[in-house]
Amino acid sequence: MRYFFQHLLEEFQLPLKNPVLVFSILLFIILLSPIMLRKMKIPGIIGLILSGVLIGPHGLGLIGTRAMEAEGSIKLFSTIGLLYIMFMAGLELDLRQFKRYLNKSIGFGFLTFIIPLSLGYPLCTEILHLSPLAALLTASMFSTHTLVAYPIVSKFGLTKHPAVAITVGGTILTDTAVLIILAIISSASEGDLDFSFWMRLLTSLLMFFLIMFLIIPRVARWFFSKLDSEKTSQYIFVLSVVFFAAFLAEVAGVEHIIGAFVAGLVLNKLIPHHSTLMNRIDFIGNSLFIPFFLIFVGMVVDYKAFFQGSWPLFIATVLTSFAIFSKWLAAFATQLFFKLSSNERQMIFGLSTAHAAATLAIIMVGYNEGDGILSLNIVNGTVLLILFTSMTSTFVTENTGKRLLLDLSENSDLEENEMRLRNKHLVVSMNELEGNERLLDFALMVSDPQVINPISVVSVYPDNENAERMIRKSRKSLEEIVKHYSGHEAKLNTIATIDHNLSSGISRVSKELVADIVLVNDSRDLNLIKRMVGDDREHLLATCEKTVFFCSLTRPSIDYERIVIVAPLLAELEQTFILWSERILRLGKELKIPIVIYGGASTHERLQKVALANKIDSEISLQELASLDTFYPTFQKRNSDLIMVVSCRYGSVSFDSQMEIVVQNVEVAFEKNDCILIYPGSVGNDPAFSNYDDINAAPLAAGVETIQRISREVGSIFRKKK
Repeated sequence: MRYFFQHLLEEFQLPLKNPVLVFSILLFIILLSPIMLRKMKIPGIIGLILSGVLIGPHGLGLIGTRAMEAEGSIKLFSTIGLLYIMFMAGLELDLRQFKRYLNKSIGFGFLTFIIPLSLGYPLCTEILHLSPLAALLTASMFSTHTLVAYPIVSKFGLTKHPAVAITVGGTILTDTAVLIILAIISSASEGDLDFSFWMRLLTSLLMFFLIMFLIIPRVARWFFSKLDSEKTSQYIFVLSVVFFAAFLAEVAGVEHIIGAFVAGLVLNKLIPHHSTLMNRIDFIGNSLFIPFFLIFVGMVVDYKAFFQGSWPLFIATVLTSFAIFSKWLAAFATQLFFKLSSNERQMIFGLSTAHAAATLAIIMVGYNEGDGILSLNIVNGTVLLILFTSMTSTFVTENTGKRLLLDLSENSDLEENEMRLRNKHLVVSMNELEGNERLLDFALMVSDPQVINPISVVSVYPDNENAERMIRKSRKSLEEIVKHYSGHEAKLNTIATIDHNLSSGISRVSKELVADIVLVNDSRDLNLIKRMVGDDREHLLATCEKTVFFCSLTRPSIDYERIVIVAPLLAELEQTFILWSERILRLGKELKIPIVIYGGASTHERLQKVALANKIDSEISLQELASLDTFYPTFQKRNSDLIMVVSCRYGSVSFDSQMEIVVQNVEVAFEKNDCILIYPGSVGNDPAFSNYDDINAAPLAAGVETIQRISREVGSIFRKKK
C-alpha cells in the first residue's frame, strides 16, 4: 500500500510527465472550461486561453516547458490546431463572394498592413528605442493578425457575410506580406540578402503554387471519385494534403500557415459545404485540435512580467494598446473608403485585432535569430499582447455577430422564415437495399441544413405473406444508413411501411409527412410494352401530387462540372416552381459548379429571383430556346454534365406534347451522363370546378396519349430499321 501511494505521488509531481495524464487534463479543460465560463458570459475561446495560462509553466506548472518545446506533444497538437484554423478559413471561404469583394479585400489588406507598419516603426524606434531591424520586425508584427475568433462567426452562420469575406481575404494578403518580410529580415540578419536569395525565394514560391494549384486538385479529384463511399479515407486524405501543403510552404521559404490556407483554397471546390466529410472536418477541428492551439497560446503567457519592474509593463502596455488601436484604425479607414456600416466595421475590427499565430512566429524568430534581434522584454510584452488582443477580438466579434444576426432577422419576415423551416421536407424512396448512397448524398446536398428534420427515408412493401420479413430486413438496412450518415448535421427519419403497392405507399407517406418533394431511384430500362401501357413513373405520378425527382445517379458528385436544366416554356408559371428550383440552386452552390438552363428567358429570370430571395449565390446562364425541338442542335454534349429535364404533367400550364420525346431522347443520347427527371407537383384543382367532378376527360386523354405513344414507338422501329 505504501508503494502504491508513493507511486501515485510520483505520478502527480509537477510538472506532470505522464503523457496520458496530461492529455486527459487537457481534454477535461476543453470539456469544462467553456461550460463554466458560459454562465459568466465569457466566450469559450477566452476560457481556453485563460486555462492555458493557469496550467502552463508560468502558472500552476502542471505542464512544464519541456512539453511545449518543438518536440513536445502539446506543441504538436497546437501546431495542428493552428494549421486547422487557417485550413478551415480557406475551405469555408466562398470563392464567389471573395471574387465579388476582391477589391474590398485588397483594400482592407493593404490598409491593415500599411497603417500598423508605417505608424508602428517610428513608435518602436522613438518610444521603445529599438534598433532599425528590430523596429521593422516588431512593426510588421502589428500588421499581421490571426483569425482566433473565426470559430465564433462559423457558429453564428456568418461565414458568408460580406464583412467576414472582406476580413478573410485581407488576412491572406497581409499575413503573406508579413511572412515574406520575416523571411527577408531573417536573411538580412545573416547577411544573405543578395540576388541569389531573391531568385531562390521566387523560384521556390513558383514551384509551391504550381504543385498546389495544378497537381493537387487533379490528385484530389481522382481520389474523391474513386473512393466516394470511403468517408474515413477521404478525411485522412484531406489531412495529408493539409500537412503536405504546410511542409511545402516551409520548403518554399514561407510559414506553414500559408500552406494550410492554400490547401483550403485548393480543396474548396471539391468538398461540398454541407457534406458528411465537411461535417467531420468541422467536428474534429473544433472539438480537439483548435482548442489545443488556444490552450497553448495561454501557456506561452508569462503574467509575472507585470511584476518585473516598470519597463516590461510599459512595453507590454504600449505594444498591446497600439496593436488594438492600429487594427481599429485600419477597420475605420476601410469603413470610410467602402461606405460600410458600423456593425460591419466592428466585425472587421473584431476578426482582425487578434494576434497569435504569425505574431508568435515573428517574435520567436526574432528572439532566437543569432544574438537575438529582439529582447526578452519584447517577447514577454508580445505574449501579453496575444492574450489581451485575443480577448478583445473574441468579445467584439461575439457581440457584433449577435447584432448582425439581429439586423438580418429584422430585414426578413420571421413568420415566413419559420414556415419555410417547417414546411420543407423531402421523402427519399429506398426499396432497394443497395445502391442508395448516391441518392442520399444528393438529398443531403439539396436540403437546407436549417430545416427541422428535412429528410425522411421510406421503404414501402406490399401487404402479403412476406411483408413482416421484408419490414424487418428493411429496418435493419435503414439503421445501417442512419449509422453511416450519423456524422452529418442533418437528421434522417426512417420509415418502413406496408401498402397495396409502391406508388400508393409513397403517395400516402408524402401526404402524412406534408412533404414537398419525393426522390426515387430511376431505371432507364423501359421496353416498348411498358412505354405503351404505362411504367412505374406514370403509376407514381398518377397517385402522388408532390414534385417528384426520378434520379439516375451512378457517378460521384465530384465528377460533375455543370448542371444542365432543360425546361419547357412557361415552366416558371407552375405553382411549385420555387420548390424544385431552390433545390437545384442549392446543389449548384454546394458543388460550386455553374448552372446552364435551356429554356425561356422568363424561366431564367425567375430562377435568378429565386436565388436572390433565398440568398443562394449560384452562377446561372441561359441558352434560350424558341421551342423544345431546338434543344439538340444547340447543345454541346459533355459526359461531365448532370442533366436535369423538367417535364410536365398533362394539363399543367407548361404542358408540351414534345416533352415526352425530349425525355426519351435524353435517356438514349446521354446514357453516360447522370440524369434527373423532374415532374413539378400539382397543387390541386380550382374549387370553382368542384361541382363538375363527374365530367372527367381523363379516360379520353389517356386513350389519345396511348395512341400517340404507339405511333411514336412504331415509327421509331421503322426508322431504326431504315
